[in-house]
Amino acid sequence: MIKQLLGKIPRKSSKSAGNGENGRKNGKNSKAVANTVSKGSNFGDSGQNNGTMISMKHQNGNLGLYSYEVLPGFKDVPNSQKESLFFRKLKLCSIVFDFTDPVKHVKEKEIKRQTLLELVDYVTSANGKFSEAVVQEVVKMVSVNMFRTPSPQPRENKVVDGVDLEEEEPTMDLAWPHLQIVYEVFLRFVASSETDVKLTKKYIDQAFVLKLLDLIDSEDPREREYLKTILHRIYGKFMVHRPFIRKSINNVFYQFVFETEKHNGIAELLEILGSIINGFALPLKEEHKMFLVRALIPLHKPRCLAMYHQPLSYCITQFVEKDCKLADVVIRGLLKYWPVTNSSKEVMFLNELEEVLEATQSQEFQRCMVPLFHQIARCLSSSHFQVAERALFLWNNDPIENLIRQNQKVILPILFPALERNARNHWNQAVRSLTINVRKIFEDLDPELFNDCLLKFQETEKKEDETKARWEARWRRLEEMGAQKTAGK
Repeated sequence: MIKQLLGKIPRKSSKSAGNGENGRKNGKNSKAVANTVSKGSNFGDSGQNNGTMISMKHQNGNLGLYSYEVLPGFKDVPNSQKESLFFRKLKLCSIVFDFTDPVKHVKEKEIKRQTLLELVDYVTSANGKFSEAVVQEVVKMVSVNMFRTPSPQPRENKVVDGVDLEEEEPTMDLAWPHLQIVYEVFLRFVASSETDVKLTKKYIDQAFVLKLLDLIDSEDPREREYLKTILHRIYGKFMVHRPFIRKSINNVFYQFVFETEKHNGIAELLEILGSIINGFALPLKEEHKMFLVRALIPLHKPRCLAMYHQPLSYCITQFVEKDCKLADVVIRGLLKYWPVTNSSKEVMFLNELEEVLEATQSQEFQRCMVPLFHQIARCLSSSHFQVAERALFLWNNDPIENLIRQNQKVILPILFPALERNARNHWNQAVRSLTINVRKIFEDLDPELFNDCLLKFQETEKKEDETKARWEARWRRLEEMGAQKTAGK
């Protein structure tokens, strides 16, 4: 009799830390979730009580004993009880486990994983509007799982002297087996046509959005990918939050550029903005133009530009394609932040410059062509062959070559010294060959202008030789005078 009574007493397990979970992957992750379903054990048998009592921190922040047991599947209950069961499963999934200890609460972790997968299916197949109580409980569940205290990580930029070290293994959250599915539940919930925006905006409010933006600084790239997709869906669905989301992303950029230069999610935020900018109505609002000038262009300044340059370049090009008058602003912004000693960064600037120039009209080009081609001349003269070669490749682009042809009387005198010195003295054979080709283009276009530039260059070169000879003569005289004084002593 005593043994039977003792057998009914629930076992206690040790307290578990409330730190848990972290994710990535967008709508494509449904396949990954489906694979997880097929691999997991079947805990859906409602006829068997697999529950245990555990001491855990719940979503309300209180510690206590909670019965963690397998709940029946949605298929095993009538439709009238499904919403009630959905509530119970959400509360069950609001318990956060400690994944730093792989042997602690193994059975309960698997129950939670299976329950989360059931929630994914339920949200996806919902055929009626979610009630306010359901919305509130879903937001509570995802909040307690997603908004956790992160484990401290050394905040070092992954770029040293312009060399991208992003190939290093990223930090992966140990709680990903749960957190991935939590993100999937929330993504499906936000994207669902059964989610009422008017009801949901009370719970997915500005404070909630700010927490999502804080999370996008996660070390785990999988979590950043999920957050990118979710934030984009929230921006598209909750129009009331759009100005706030843009302003908050601005603030992240300001802090990154002017204060820390440390943030893991800049690329993902720029990918969101690329889609947002693409949808801007014309004519562009002054607010959007100021965002380009104050936030996007200064993003070229940090040394870790390589980590996010591709989506940044896309955003910049989108602005120029929408309003060609912005080309002058963008090109002058690039010239302002043009790297001096970082050759790999300089190549990135030249790549972006080509994309911008393709969308530039003749009138805007003429406004900035003088400072622009002074910089291109410096690139042509670079001892780093990739910089010089990339600058010469601009002549392979037909729209850019047409702009240069139309304005060659201004451009050729600026470029000619660099072209002539490259053709004679550059150490790299490929650069010399490309230079000779470009030089030939100018010569064929306007032989008279070309000869004038050649004569001026020869005169300048002659004057430079004479000046050099005078300085050398002065130094020789000074050396002789010094030698005489030394001998006189």
